[in-house]
Amino acid sequence: MPSRILALDYGTKRIGVALSDELKWTAQPLETFERRSLDWDVGHIAALISSHDVERVVLGFPLQLDGRQGPAVLAMRVFAEKLEAGISVPIVLWDERMTTKAAEDLLIAADVSRKKRKGAVDRVAAAILLQSYLEAQASSTLNGATSAVDEIEQAWAIDVPSDQPYDATRNSHRNHRRRRDRRDGRLPDDPMG
Repeated sequence: MPSRILALDYGTKRIGVALSDELKWTAQPLETFERRSLDWDVGHIAALISSHDVERVVLGFPLQLDGRQGPAVLAMRVFAEKLEAGISVPIVLWDERMTTKAAEDLLIAADVSRKKRKGAVDRVAAAILLQSYLEAQASSTLNGATSAVDEIEQAWAIDVPSDQPYDATRNSHRNHRRRRDRRDGRLPDDPMG
């Protein structure tokens, strides 16, 4: 049964691809491929969908920073129509503003060389796009469904009042002095120490 989500960062020269885990919590960069023709691109994506048990495709929607549709939207729409005709899973358009810039910044911070960045930036941008989509899906509670955070809190019986900020000083594992005392071999309330 299909359970993963595939994300595409569409570009004029390359398409970055990312894939979710089966629980739909995390996104991982999968590959970047050079564009050849619309038919070849759609065929390659269809092969990825079938080989990775994909249930949905998230396609980056290239809005401008001010929210208007720019010239890249027209090319993406042609691609989206061709893709929709060539695959059997639904396509979701998702705002991809600043994903490529975020991917470049991430790769620079990771000290990836300029030559290697060129091939990796599109798939990392697709992973950022997909992670944004996954987090939005997890935080929405449509039709009474619980989010992933709610499920974790229930599973671990975490009781955090929602009307008050979390107080880390009340958490016992945050008591640094007691931890330091144990490291030194001294126990609090030890009559011998």
